[in-house]
Amino acid sequence: MKLTTTERVHGKRSELNRIRHENDIPAILYEKQGSNKAITINGKDFSKALRAIEKGHLSTTVFDLEINGKVLPAIVKEVQYDKTSYDVIHLDFQHLEKKEAVCVNVPVTYVGLDDCMGIKLGGFLRQVKRTVRVKCLPEHLPKSFVIDVTQLGIRQSKRIKDIQLPAHVQVMDDAENVVVTIAK
Repeated sequence: MKLTTTERVHGKRSELNRIRHENDIPAILYEKQGSNKAITINGKDFSKALRAIEKGHLSTTVFDLEINGKVLPAIVKEVQYDKTSYDVIHLDFQHLEKKEAVCVNVPVTYVGLDDCMGIKLGGFLRQVKRTVRVKCLPEHLPKSFVIDVTQLGIRQSKRIKDIQLPAHVQVMDDAENVVVTIAK
């Protein structure tokens, strides 16, 4: 997804308030060399992009940030929200470099809920972990992990080690952590 940005000077609070008043979002683009860039994201473009992203998949969505005619791929590392209106007031992006591994929280989705044996017997799905932390190159970044819960009975669970991992993806969480269980 492409976002139009403008570079800004690390600023005063009044400048940040002016940017927010114009319905834009102040942000920082972190780069490996340490030359971080202060930028402003067009608020309407970001809202439109958020509506197009599946719920919970913001951490694995790659944005193309256009800065001074240069396009840089980046992912969102942190979002800060206003306490009362829940509007986005600041974003942290991490620049994705082709040869540099990145750590990302990948969302977990489930299939087979309608045919799950444990749910048919009166149990319910309890999602213990919503994301799994992985390390990989940007080109191998998975959008999500899919777990089939069709064969799970009551009090049965799936662990991180049960997830089919793509090649070149290293899990940073403990492989014995439970991801999902069918509770009674």
